[in-house]
Amino acid sequence: MVYRVIGLMSGSSLDGLDVAFVHVDDSGGKWSYQLVHTDCIAYDDVLLARLKNATQLSAYDYAVLHADYGRWMGEQINAFIEKHGLWHQVQLIASHGHTTFHVPASGVTGQIGCGATLAAVTGINVVSDLRVMDVALGGQGAPIVPIGEKLLLGDYRYFLNLGGIANISVNADTYLAYDVTAANRVLNMLVAPSGAAYDAGGAIAATGKVDTPTLTQLNAQAFFKQSAPKSLANDFGTDVLYPIVANAGLSMADALCTFTEHIAMQIGYAVAAHYKGEPYGKMMICGGGAFNTYLVERIQHYVKACNITVEVPDSQLVAYKEALVMALLGVLRWREENTVLHSVTGATRSSIGGAVWIGQEA
Repeated sequence: MVYRVIGLMSGSSLDGLDVAFVHVDDSGGKWSYQLVHTDCIAYDDVLLARLKNATQLSAYDYAVLHADYGRWMGEQINAFIEKHGLWHQVQLIASHGHTTFHVPASGVTGQIGCGATLAAVTGINVVSDLRVMDVALGGQGAPIVPIGEKLLLGDYRYFLNLGGIANISVNADTYLAYDVTAANRVLNMLVAPSGAAYDAGGAIAATGKVDTPTLTQLNAQAFFKQSAPKSLANDFGTDVLYPIVANAGLSMADALCTFTEHIAMQIGYAVAAHYKGEPYGKMMICGGGAFNTYLVERIQHYVKACNITVEVPDSQLVAYKEALVMALLGVLRWREENTVLHSVTGATRSSIGGAVWIGQEA
């Protein structure tokens, strides 16, 4: 059976709203997909500032932003549907929302972007709040992408997503996944004084030198010694790691080079922790960081000792993998099938996560 779904993802790097119109097909329990139309809709300066500062808002202003962002997403989806002639074709919208508070130890995870408002504006059924049930069951609520990797993306030993946060999935007897460290969000903050949104291809980082004392301090954080399952909030990058580099007195090139080395080393450590002497394996890298060729080169350097070869797929999958998986999760929720793997998150059981909002008239 083919489902025609729009998946929405707003990552912690705040580069915009990823939109993917996907045909998801279940044929006898074997899943496949087609990315039909995709787009990344940039935030204007006002919305960007509101999202960046969401965790500092009063309860009332936070609730207003939650509704406003849901309305904004609905308006963008209507424009996307108009642009691609998709009226009466979209059966479901699956929205991740934008993560604000994420403190699983306190039973809290928050993704703003009101699903009810999104459904009301579009007139299309919506699935949202995809992480909350897992956290309620004692899980990390993250990562939630691995079930999509398992069902859709084939025979890789590792899946690595390089977004605002880097997370890794391990395709083993027991499927594992967890956050590794902050990534693009910090790199983008380090390059921002130049006026650039990001270090294209890692070109600036490639000209720098690693500052060993700063690298040592980055790698010494207690989070890296924790066992999986584990997940990160955005403020680990912005409030913990970024100040270490920003206050080290380094040139921009050296700061970028040092933090790039930190990301690659932590990924190397993660892979080594699961290496059991296999003669060969592959790692698929997606997310915006997959376009950072210098970072990918450094990751390859650190994982080659474990006989891993990194692969970057076509640019559409690189950029929209998470939106694709959100679309699948929406379908699974609609079918009342598990959307989150407890082996990944540490919850007491796997669960059917997500709130359903009926946008269409009865």
